[in-house]
Amino acid sequence: MSKCPDARDCLRDLVVPAMEKIEDKVDFRLSFIGWTDPHNDGVTCMHGQTECLGNLLELCAAKLYPQPKTYLGFTLCLSLSYPDIPARELVESCALESGIDKAKLEACTAGQDDDDDRDDNDGDGKGDDNGHLAWGLLKKSFQRSEDANVTASCTVRLAKEVRCIRDAGEWKDCEGGSRVKDLVTDVERLYGESNGGGKKEDV
Repeated sequence: MSKCPDARDCLRDLVVPAMEKIEDKVDFRLSFIGWTDPHNDGVTCMHGQTECLGNLLELCAAKLYPQPKTYLGFTLCLSLSYPDIPARELVESCALESGIDKAKLEACTAGQDDDDDRDDNDGDGKGDDNGHLAWGLLKKSFQRSEDANVTASCTVRLAKEVRCIRDAGEWKDCEGGSRVKDLVTDVERLYGESNGGGKKEDV
């Protein structure tokens, strides 16, 4: 949740520092909580429509730069100033800090990135659905969270199970501890048990 203080704390205090140590051992994916309108293309986020835009920016960063080090850096940068999302100055500053191409990021949020050429019916190099594909990223993210029964931001899952939750300024349901070293230890243990250490764990 791009405008959630719990998500900021979770990223800053647990996820990002842990990922610096275990990035090569996990398949990390960022998902968001929200709702879709079955009657149109509308989406609703827990902290308003500006949060939807922030969520979309973070999903586009992850799509364009799949390495967690890059897109999580961008996501954390935005989260540290979350009241200002989606101000252009903040987005541009975080993109520059994280090594993200601003033009590519803007194209993705508008549904105009290169991967969407199949929907370019008039050959102008842009999607013909006015960003429908971009919002589709957010809808898929909502669905992934719903399928996993995730209702609180931030929820950290490991091996398809809830590992820790940051909610209302507190750590909850963190069996095994909420410190960085606790999460790192769990990941390394599971990684070592999976196919002799050859399978990345889902986070």
